[in-house]
Amino acid sequence: MDTAERLDLVTRHTTEVVTEDELRTLFEERDPSAYIGYAPTGEMHIGHFTTMRKLADFLRAGVDVTVLIADLHAHLDDNKSPFDLLDARSAYYETAIEGMIEAAGADPEDVTFVRGTDFQLDEEYTLEMYRMAAETTISRTQRAASEVVRESESPNLGGLIYPLMQTLDVKALDADIAYGGVDQRGIYMLSREILPDHGGESPICLFAPLLSGLSGGKMSASDETSKVNLTDSPDEVDEKINQAYCPAGEVEENGVLEYLNHLVFPILEVRDESFVVERPEEYGGDLTYESYDEVESDFVSGDLHPADLKPSAASAISDVIDPVRERLSDEEALLAEAYPEKYGAE
Repeated sequence: MDTAERLDLVTRHTTEVVTEDELRTLFEERDPSAYIGYAPTGEMHIGHFTTMRKLADFLRAGVDVTVLIADLHAHLDDNKSPFDLLDARSAYYETAIEGMIEAAGADPEDVTFVRGTDFQLDEEYTLEMYRMAAETTISRTQRAASEVVRESESPNLGGLIYPLMQTLDVKALDADIAYGGVDQRGIYMLSREILPDHGGESPICLFAPLLSGLSGGKMSASDETSKVNLTDSPDEVDEKINQAYCPAGEVEENGVLEYLNHLVFPILEVRDESFVVERPEEYGGDLTYESYDEVESDFVSGDLHPADLKPSAASAISDVIDPVRERLSDEEALLAEAYPEKYGAE
């Protein structure tokens, strides 16, 4: 695989690359390393899956991938995960992520998993964090973390430490590439700015899009109707997709189309399968699509109606998450330990 092919594979389905020239040079020089961090807070859902699916692209392009289960970050962000749940939620995240990587056609054994507590309590890391805290203003760190950390008029100190630790994680994990949702952009721009003064190098940054919610607008972790959970049954997936915001001909904030674009079609490509929309013969019969662009074109023109698209999209989405759903269904005790309010004994 030449540089152009590797570059295309790694950058597809991203919102921004900072910078593509740096990434091209990196590929020409060596096989790079990349990391993504996830704070183990609420249950993982299909929005996480679209981001995790990219790791399969990284692996195929010869990128060494590390996934950081950022357990300390989960507590620092307004105590989203109490300390007594960190271990269980970290184990759950690793299990779910392994399932998503495998469902995307890659081998989770090729990914290195690390927890924040494995290195973020080391003396060298801690001293460098103190030094960084002494040199970075409150306003700069607040601005960097504004799209990630829960804000209030009187924020907790943990939310200010959060972006500094994330910056140091790049150095500690020896990552050439920092990958995450576009909401992470402020933090990684801070990393590019200050990390060279702290013994590291400015990372190349790849940002994944944030999917729209099924009810329109931004996906909300607290709104069950706005997302598909990895443990949702086929019937639940079908119900959510069929009730989703998907006005005829409109692409903007259309979560159904975004799921197809960023998750379903890339996985169908790996499986060498097509996307089939089933329709009665009286309405033209079945439609077969080999690419997302074909779906969007027909949807915008009116040749594909939401009433026909939604059931087939629901079936395809359910099929994509099925291996992850099965893996998690075998971990009832882990789910109950990680999320006792939902899965624990009554």
